[in-house]
Amino acid sequence: MGWGGSAGASPYHPSLTRYHETTLASELAVLEHFGPQSSTDAMFMMNSLLKVGYADSGRSRKFGNLDGRPSRLLASLLAALAICESGINGAAAAELSSTNRPGGISGPGKPMTGSGQRGWISGMAGVVEASPSRATGSAVKDGLLPPIKPLLNLHIRDTVIILGGDGNYYMTGSTGDNIWDFNDGVELWRSTDLKRWDYMGLVWSVMKEGTWEKTPRSLHGKPVVTIWAPEIHYLKKLNTYVICLSMAPGGISLLKSATGKPEGPYVNTVPGGRPLRNEGIDATVFEDDDGKVYFANGAGGTIYLLKDDLSGFAESRAVKLENPDHNPAHHAAKVVSSGMNGFGHEGAVLFKANGKYYHGAVDDYQGRYSSCVAIADNIWGPYANWHETVPCGGGTDFFKDKEGNWWCAFFGNDPAAPWREMPGIVRVDFDPAGKIFVAKTQPAFVLQDPAPETKTSN
Repeated sequence: MGWGGSAGASPYHPSLTRYHETTLASELAVLEHFGPQSSTDAMFMMNSLLKVGYADSGRSRKFGNLDGRPSRLLASLLAALAICESGINGAAAAELSSTNRPGGISGPGKPMTGSGQRGWISGMAGVVEASPSRATGSAVKDGLLPPIKPLLNLHIRDTVIILGGDGNYYMTGSTGDNIWDFNDGVELWRSTDLKRWDYMGLVWSVMKEGTWEKTPRSLHGKPVVTIWAPEIHYLKKLNTYVICLSMAPGGISLLKSATGKPEGPYVNTVPGGRPLRNEGIDATVFEDDDGKVYFANGAGGTIYLLKDDLSGFAESRAVKLENPDHNPAHHAAKVVSSGMNGFGHEGAVLFKANGKYYHGAVDDYQGRYSSCVAIADNIWGPYANWHETVPCGGGTDFFKDKEGNWWCAFFGNDPAAPWREMPGIVRVDFDPAGKIFVAKTQPAFVLQDPAPETKTSN
């Protein structure tokens, strides 16, 4: 198990869980960026905390600045001290943790009850519960999506699910309260059947195992240490797992499991612990039938061949999209302004299905945050037949299950989605030309009960 949740006591103090230790270290690194005064305050409060112990395993409340100085860590520590001083521990602490997710991790989640509508919306301004107007489910009402529900009551963005080499499914994504603020690392969940998910904890910690990733980077003028869109992949030829991740607002790492196990530990594949790319976000990797491993990121359009030892790139090529879609209603404003000749604007995907290569990215197709892909007979293209796949299903991945069915992961990032920022899946199929569409038949465990009324039936 990784260093997630309250699993295991801290080696530094028995009352300080590993989760808290990692979170405090992450927040201290950010505060150090602001100058010695605030980090001195933080160290003083940390020492005080270690003396009295920290029994709570939940998220401390967030406060504003104290005396004009950044005070997230100080406020968290003060809240923890207040908990200890008031004698809240044991069962009371457990109750607190069940109603407050840890700030830097999302935790195990809970079984989904009801329709799973609403969810959360996070951003630079903070995180709020999604209002009905921001999770309307109009894609379901209009018959574009089946009446799906989340797999778990869990706050996660950029959901990615794979079938591992051991026959289990693994899920990860952007986790923590607010990825525009901070998070602790990469969390992982495991399932044998896509229905029940076990929490494996934090399998890679920025502050414990990172190198360059620990350095705060400026996001809209605010120093942050936060991971965006991590993906886990199983590489058959190497019989191991890799994680690719982005540090906001740009910079990409590729990590490899040192044990061949999905829980790691993970080490940087680039010598010296350097970035695989110094810029860019939304990385993905794909292993072809011959064992060669390819990489793409961001808006797509360039595909990289990785070296056999994954230490860098052996080759890269810009790939051609034939007959691009020039309908402005199918693209984000930034794509329209750049000529509408590319694959999208973020959230690159690259995979192979039924002997065809699929490459694409997220675009705002009629206002929906959808993965739009094109098809080729060769990894290097040319690619053609660019199309929307799963409406509102962008920023995720496509995977094949043990029975040979194909799926698109889901998290909900636009008002037409049935929920926001929770994990889900949609079964997909392929037409004779290879285009991806939502399968007409979906298993009961992914559907709402009772299903809402729709204009047309899927």
